[in-house]
Amino acid sequence: MKFLQRSLLLVFTLLILIVFFNYPKLNIIAGYSAKSTASSVFLANRSLEFTDTTDNDFSPINLALDAVNEKEKSATSSAFGLLTRKAIYREGLGSVLITDNFNPKNTPLVPKRSKPNNETPFPYGNATPKDSVFANIDYSLLNNTVSSMFNDTNKTRAVVVMYKDKIIAEKYDAGFDEKSRLLGWSMTKSITGTLFGILQCQGKIDVRAKAPIKEWLNDDRKNITIHNLLQMNSGLKWDEDYNSISDATKMLFLEEDMTKIQIKKPLIGKPNETWNYSSGTTNLLSGILRQQFKTHQEYLDFWYTHLIDRIGMNSMIIETDLSGNYVGSSYAWATARDWAKLGLLYLHNGNWNGDNLFDEDWVKYATTPTPTSDGWYGAQIWLNEGNRYPDAPKNMYSFNGYQGQNVFILPDQDLVIVRLGLTKNADINVFISEILQSIN
Repeated sequence: MKFLQRSLLLVFTLLILIVFFNYPKLNIIAGYSAKSTASSVFLANRSLEFTDTTDNDFSPINLALDAVNEKEKSATSSAFGLLTRKAIYREGLGSVLITDNFNPKNTPLVPKRSKPNNETPFPYGNATPKDSVFANIDYSLLNNTVSSMFNDTNKTRAVVVMYKDKIIAEKYDAGFDEKSRLLGWSMTKSITGTLFGILQCQGKIDVRAKAPIKEWLNDDRKNITIHNLLQMNSGLKWDEDYNSISDATKMLFLEEDMTKIQIKKPLIGKPNETWNYSSGTTNLLSGILRQQFKTHQEYLDFWYTHLIDRIGMNSMIIETDLSGNYVGSSYAWATARDWAKLGLLYLHNGNWNGDNLFDEDWVKYATTPTPTSDGWYGAQIWLNEGNRYPDAPKNMYSFNGYQGQNVFILPDQDLVIVRLGLTKNADINVFISEILQSIN
């Protein structure tokens, strides 16, 4: 009897230790699943079943049990019944994970949006694109190339290929179409960076100035510039790993204010000499953008009035954290066509059908390789200077995101290529190369 009691006590103790040491992981698993479910169901208008069998169907996230409350527009996720997280959807702000401090009676500020132009044909409006056929395009090769991206291995959801401002190829996976909002993940960083370009062009900010962070004034971090932050070259410590408990996952699924976590990190290198990819840095930049405005409403409105709605990306929603700051690192949703518009804006050096949002100097700045990045990175934009895609032009650049979200800009070829999916398994080098081969 005593042996049995001791055995049960040992098992019970082991279970407690297992839960204790894995609690942070359970927190992130449930947090990811709840946030993903709420956004997928209430922002992207997908079903819970679809979300569970596609977006959340990978280890260890598929271990969580999800449920939605249609009336209050919320999602809850339970990790083994040991820990439950909840996310709520707020119109205009997207979904957010809540904590015990959340007060549902507080009404958050919401960005003011302009109405979409449904009269002008795409891309300068949202009406049906004009049909166009180019004699120099091998459409058979082009369409076969695009179709090859849609299979169980590549898991592509949308492809849009634009040539000379015209859609020359467009395809969607089952359950998606040209009106489906898709999460860009870290392509959101390029939006955040673009807003600095707009302010720079307006003469309202100097990206070469010291970062306005009071916590850094009395140590070596005081020398970090906005420029260093835009290039991910601040020298600050950061761990960007989505397969473990890292700075990135703790920020996205545990923090109420995501603009502050990078501020607390020490230097482990020197500014302008230590490139380190960091979502925390981009959310810090979102916080610096907040400082440029007297009121939070002005900050919320600026992202839409000066960029997103200004070029007709009216489907786009950038989600905020629990403190009301845009999650500029990760949480922009938009249709594939609207993601293509952002690429076209850069292709045309900041000019949108006669409206100058920023100038060519900003494009040159944003696509100049960051020191120590081996030609891979500019200012919140990925580059091909380092030959990541050997069969694509070296001056190609792109907005990239987790699980294979891409907008490629090829200036010399007058091309914008959008690929949105669920994996990075696709051979993007071959994909781009064959699209180029189809245009003679």
